[in-house]
Amino acid sequence: MSYLEGLSNFLRNYVDIDYSLWLTWCLTPLLITFLLPAVIALLLYISAFWLYIYKLHWRRIKITLQIGDRWEAARKSVGALWDAHGWIWHSYEVRNLHYIPETGPALIVYYHGAIPIDIYYFIVKVIFTRDRLVHTVADHFLFKIPGFNILAECMKVIPGTVQSCANILKEDNLLAISPGGVYEAQFGHNYNLMWKRRLGFAKVALEAKVPIIPMFTENLREAFRTVSIGRRFFLKLYAMCKFPFAPIYGGFPVKLTTHLGKPIPYDPDLTPEQLQAKVATAIEDLVNEHQRLPGNILYALLDRVPFLRKKQSQRHED
Repeated sequence: MSYLEGLSNFLRNYVDIDYSLWLTWCLTPLLITFLLPAVIALLLYISAFWLYIYKLHWRRIKITLQIGDRWEAARKSVGALWDAHGWIWHSYEVRNLHYIPETGPALIVYYHGAIPIDIYYFIVKVIFTRDRLVHTVADHFLFKIPGFNILAECMKVIPGTVQSCANILKEDNLLAISPGGVYEAQFGHNYNLMWKRRLGFAKVALEAKVPIIPMFTENLREAFRTVSIGRRFFLKLYAMCKFPFAPIYGGFPVKLTTHLGKPIPYDPDLTPEQLQAKVATAIEDLVNEHQRLPGNILYALLDRVPFLRKKQSQRHED
């Protein structure tokens, strides 16, 4: 009896092939669902690895490229990676990009998904179409993650105080803030804004005297979601540690479309509370106009089909 025949007899006698196949069929979607978010982490670390190489060889690259900004070529190189990922995996696009000024400051206020992958894609789009960099505000815990600091240095990501954010805008830069932050990412399951009494962004806009551009990305919660089971438990953990403990799953290749609302001009007569309410209403209007509620992953996948996408747009208009 050959080795292969012996192995075949062993599998036939001691292993239930049908059960194994059934178990594999059942568990594969679950494994894929929870492992796909690792792709985003992998892209972040690939970006960090490339930036480390770029920083190490900066002097040689500077002689070759003869540019003033040490990070400019790196941003566009890394941006090409993210732009390709957004186009292939999510057919990503931005509507009303003309609202982003070619010169001068503006504050972009956006809804925060479970993973804010839309802001990564959006920053790249602005770099390539407007030749401008969008500075962003990130939660403090991200700066404790190995490899994040070099990304922050290159892409101008800051923890952000009212004064530092206002100074960035006063220097005629673009700045993006999500008032809901990690709290909204973890617990805003149905596209509801969870800003509480966070007025920092409104104080920044009033201090810098800049317009605010509301931003929302359609199907963002269908790309990545947080586990809703045990919500109270994770809320308690977040309240104690200010760290996102709720597990994230997804990575579904749904259609992502970022919608920009009409800029809200600077009005010195508005209080921070009134400005916050005005911006919240503008973003909620974008959600109601463009987002299918409640969200549905299957329909979000079908949105990638042009014919079905056109019918969906006509339904919204009706």
